[in-house]
Amino acid sequence: MASQQNIRYDAIESTNHAQARKDETSMMSQEKVAETVLAAKDKVAETAESIRNSAKETMDQTTTFLQQTGEQVKNMAQDAAEKVKNTLGMNTDGNSNNPGNLNNEDNPGITLAKDRM
Repeated sequence: MASQQNIRYDAIESTNHAQARKDETSMMSQEKVAETVLAAKDKVAETAESIRNSAKETMDQTTTFLQQTGEQVKNMAQDAAEKVKNTLGMNTDGNSNNPGNLNNEDNPGITLAKDRM
C-alpha cells in the first residue's frame, strides 16, 4: 500500500508542479503581451508626433510660398497697370522720362483724343 500512496503522492506532486508551471508560463505571457502593447503605444505616439511636426512644417512652407507668390502676382499686376496707364497717357506719377507717357510735355507733337474734342 505504501507504493500506492507514493504513486498518489507523486501524481499530486506532478499535477501541482504542472499547474505551477502553467501559471508561471501564463503570467510570463501576460507580462510579455503587456510590454508589447506599451511598446506599440509608445511607437504610435512617436509616429503621431512626427506626423504632426511634419505637417506643421509643410503648412508653414506652403504659407510662405503662397505669400511670396501673392506678392509677386500683386507686383506684376501693379506693373501691368502702370504700363497700361503709361500707354494711355493716364500715368499721374509725374514721371516724364517714361517713354510710354503720352502726357510727356517734351513731345508737343503728340495729340491725345481728349485734346481734340
